[in-house]
Amino acid sequence: MTIFIYAALIFLIIRFSVTVFNFLSNPKLPRTIKHFQDKVSILIPARNEAENILQLLQSIKEQDYANYEVIVLDDDSNDNTFGLVSRFSEENKQFKIVKGKELPKGWLGKNYACHQLAEVATGKYFLFVDADELIKRGLINSLIFRVENNGLSLLSIFTNQVMLSFGEKITVPLMHFILLNLLPLRLVRFSKNPAFSAASGQCMFFDATNYRENQWHKCVKNRVVEDIEIMKLVKQTGFKVEALLANGLIHCRMYKNLGEGINGFSKNLLAGFGNNILILLIYQLLVMSWPILLFINYDLHLLALPITLIVLSRIMIAFLSGQNVVLNLILHPLQMLLFLLISVKSISNHLLKRGSWKGRLIKPI
Repeated sequence: MTIFIYAALIFLIIRFSVTVFNFLSNPKLPRTIKHFQDKVSILIPARNEAENILQLLQSIKEQDYANYEVIVLDDDSNDNTFGLVSRFSEENKQFKIVKGKELPKGWLGKNYACHQLAEVATGKYFLFVDADELIKRGLINSLIFRVENNGLSLLSIFTNQVMLSFGEKITVPLMHFILLNLLPLRLVRFSKNPAFSAASGQCMFFDATNYRENQWHKCVKNRVVEDIEIMKLVKQTGFKVEALLANGLIHCRMYKNLGEGINGFSKNLLAGFGNNILILLIYQLLVMSWPILLFINYDLHLLALPITLIVLSRIMIAFLSGQNVVLNLILHPLQMLLFLLISVKSISNHLLKRGSWKGRLIKPI
């Protein structure tokens, strides 16, 4: 037990140090007052997104960038996604929708949708966003400014998360918790080691020439966490990349209830750990050690330091991600319990090869 306690404490101190680094380095997308004129292709894969898509399109129409095209790809939807976007596009000529082709063998749906979008896009930059997002004034100028100033081939943004239901509030914060507790985000740019890679498919901004030459989505056509795999590949190829927090410039409501949250995160959690079940289990054991020790009535004096580090970590992560500090502190034990459940479900899906998303089977690699 003593060895286990020391191992868990060392792991907690390392995670706390990473969080402090992220908090002090403040890895947010800087806003700029400079305006650019380059053409930007805003590319949106959409499968059964009738409930969300018009809010995104309206937010794009209201943003402060002039030279853009919006291309929506209807990925075999069985709702009214195509009709809604078609009518919107008739009144707004910078918008259009195309029908996606049949999914080829060996591809995952979103990866193929993004690949098709890039084939018809004409901009100097490609901005891939999901259909359940909202963009704010200043986003596109800030993206271009960051890419041009730092010579980036890819800039990925972790969006601010909108959470309305209780189920969302006990699952969605896990994304930023894992990210900012494990990875010094600034090292995505400053380290050439592909191990320091992070990305969010909710906002991927590419230099279009670089994308066309390398066909990044085609390179990862069968990968579940295609965003991180692309980031690794771009780094390995020797191009400059960066991943930053959204700074309020783009928002997303990922899931609308507890069931969606569990299914969504379990779809790619294990893949985010390299499909290594042992590493995920060890991580879970170390993360869950302090609640376990509390439950068995361990010496509270020994637990004072870890509890303090956990509380301070949650405060810093909440500030960085634009989330409710008090609510995340109160819900932390429940969030960790859900994290454990999601891990078990993700491992189960992988072993039984039964993971699916939006009606399509996701086959583990």
